[in-house]
Amino acid sequence: MERLERHASFGGWQEVYKHESEVLKCSMNFSIYIPPHDENEKLPVIYWLSGLTCNEQNFITKAGAQKYAAEHKVIIVAPDTSPRGESIPDDEAYDLGQGAGFYVNAKQEPWSKNYRMYDYIVDELRALIDQSFPTNKVQSIMGHSAGGHGALVIGLRNPEIYKSISAFSPIVAPSQVPWGQKAFTAYLGTDQAFWSDYDAVELIKSISVKMPILVDQGAEDSFLQEQLKPELLEQACRHKEYPITINLRDGYDHSYYFIASFIEEHIEFHSSYLK
Repeated sequence: MERLERHASFGGWQEVYKHESEVLKCSMNFSIYIPPHDENEKLPVIYWLSGLTCNEQNFITKAGAQKYAAEHKVIIVAPDTSPRGESIPDDEAYDLGQGAGFYVNAKQEPWSKNYRMYDYIVDELRALIDQSFPTNKVQSIMGHSAGGHGALVIGLRNPEIYKSISAFSPIVAPSQVPWGQKAFTAYLGTDQAFWSDYDAVELIKSISVKMPILVDQGAEDSFLQEQLKPELLEQACRHKEYPITINLRDGYDHSYYFIASFIEEHIEFHSSYLK
């Protein structure tokens, strides 16, 4: 593992690392914010999953999370959104291939060899973070857009690992919207029986463990009606009597200006379950 960046921030350190991923079969970057802490003190972790076209840089340079992570003494890890490299399969479109891993384990060629972001986040990266940094092996997960989809799916499928879930502008029902249908067809195939494992609305219908979930959605988001459809998640939770908080924020769009406006609340939310 190689450190690429290190910046002092609110008494802690914002760092970026590169490592070789056995799961993805390529080099991967991740960012990590380590708040000020006492020697030998172990800290909880919040994982942040970014959306389409993003990498490990977007969150750490735009969300303004370091101040609140320092105040609550939580580590924040933000990985890249897909495998990367000249030998890694890609697509000309922004919503497939590199920068658009969708946090699934691909089953179809040419994607199946490298595009295993689900396993990378849940197993490989988490093990690396716990081995290399002062964590107490207690974690939560959050994300934005396609990363919000990833956070919901990974959290819901692994309640023994993650304490809480939050999302900004998540793709809640990828099986029912163009972004998700395109990605799932490419990565998972046309048999939609495989899609439900990566669809938060479908998972809510079938799971029994109830996890704390917070969702923020901008009312002026240009993707709201076609791609995001938070009402589908709200309906599924209501039918299942699954407790969830979904805030529709007047005036806000899909951007990091929106995320930065409410990231403090999300870190506070997770911190209350990471004690």
